[in-house]
Amino acid sequence: MFYTISLLPLGVLYACSDVLSFMLYHVIRYRRDVVRRNLTTSFPEKSLNEIRRIERQFYRWFCDYFFEAIKLLSMSDKELNRRFKVKNPEVHEQWFLKGRDTAGVLGHYCNWEWLSRVGKDMNQSRRVCLIYDPLHSKAFDHLFLKLRSYPPTGMPTPKKDILRQLFNWKREGIHSLGGYIADQSPKWSNIHLWLPFLNHPQTPVFTGTERIIKKMDNVVYFVKMTRPRRGYYNVEYVPITDDPKSLPDGEITRRFFEMLEASVREAPQYYLWTHNRWKRTKEEFDRRFIVVNGKVKERDRQEQ
Repeated sequence: MFYTISLLPLGVLYACSDVLSFMLYHVIRYRRDVVRRNLTTSFPEKSLNEIRRIERQFYRWFCDYFFEAIKLLSMSDKELNRRFKVKNPEVHEQWFLKGRDTAGVLGHYCNWEWLSRVGKDMNQSRRVCLIYDPLHSKAFDHLFLKLRSYPPTGMPTPKKDILRQLFNWKREGIHSLGGYIADQSPKWSNIHLWLPFLNHPQTPVFTGTERIIKKMDNVVYFVKMTRPRRGYYNVEYVPITDDPKSLPDGEITRRFFEMLEASVREAPQYYLWTHNRWKRTKEEFDRRFIVVNGKVKERDRQEQ
């Protein structure tokens, strides 16, 4: 069914997107309270009219994201190359020739599904390792695996297998670019770092990406994605560090969130505002949990 939908021209899909965004915003009011709270707390300097304008733009892009992702099922390489441009794909090959692997860190900004196609501009003997969390629905899990696969370079890998996959490629002499979406909200037990982000002084962040990068000694880039107009995306790899092990713990993550915030402030409508990003607070964490030998423990259990 989704493949059949993907055969429609993007112009038709965008007309469908306009109808869907109207329904989500005005009729169903899908997560409107979460979006409004996230925007007003992130941009207290903006007026209510400005916030509403961003909201409408966001819902339009949010629906575009869905149809653009589905379009990947049948989009030709010719159309992909016309609509999706990587400014500096050569940076990875330069490091591969020196025997180093690379990592690209990104957020839920613009259309991250299209980033599964960055391998189009790489040597076909290289690999792009895209981490994904398997879905409970087998049908949708199969769909997103199809969306994110781009043979021979694009290789979706379950997050529990990521280190094994990277080490296997390294042992076989296959160089890779690891792609990490690193702005999710961690569960209580995985909170090891709090950083300022979008006017929220204490935002819980994942550090697992940084730990993998240091273990693999990857050269790290921020994947900066922009949307110059509807249906077109540009990508630039912005250096974070080529010596991750020399940096103190948390520094790579801090630099990533600073770069992500800069992108969001440039065009806030392309960020995933429906996610309840700040539902876990530092005050509640300090009240309920304690860190013992680097592990998060519940205070009541620890006292017992």
